[in-house]
Amino acid sequence: MSAMAPTRTESDLSFLLDHTSHVLRTRMAAALAEIGLTARMHCVLVHALEAERTQIQLAEIGDMDKTTMVVTVDALEKAGLAERRPSSTDRRARIVAVTEKGAEVAKRSQQIVDGVHRAALQSLPDKDREALLHALNLLVTGHLATPVATPRAARRARENTK
Repeated sequence: MSAMAPTRTESDLSFLLDHTSHVLRTRMAAALAEIGLTARMHCVLVHALEAERTQIQLAEIGDMDKTTMVVTVDALEKAGLAERRPSSTDRRARIVAVTEKGAEVAKRSQQIVDGVHRAALQSLPDKDREALLHALNLLVTGHLATPVATPRAARRARENTK
């Protein structure tokens, strides 16, 4: 007697969220690549413009490890979009300062990011768009607000920026 696969009793929310997230990331990566940026570079520029922040603070905001952060800031420096400078409040700390050129690029990259999000949302009828955003916000602030501690850290999908 062969074993039967168990019957699914709920919609596969994991697949739906993973798939949409993956495809959205690929579209975002392609759109930002047109101006020579990665999503991580965009993230660092925008958050470094909001406030004086160290690489460590920016890495936390962007969910990047230390090595990825260093590579990202190196790329921004090489492109003339940002530079490492001593903090104005703590001389021992180094902050990521966005250059004038970097601020211009960040403005453009934010328009690109907004456009990718807009295109995805506009593919839905108005009532569905509002319902989706409302439901996702409820999950993000409620039932799925914080990850559960696991014995081994669950692998998070990371985008490939190569």
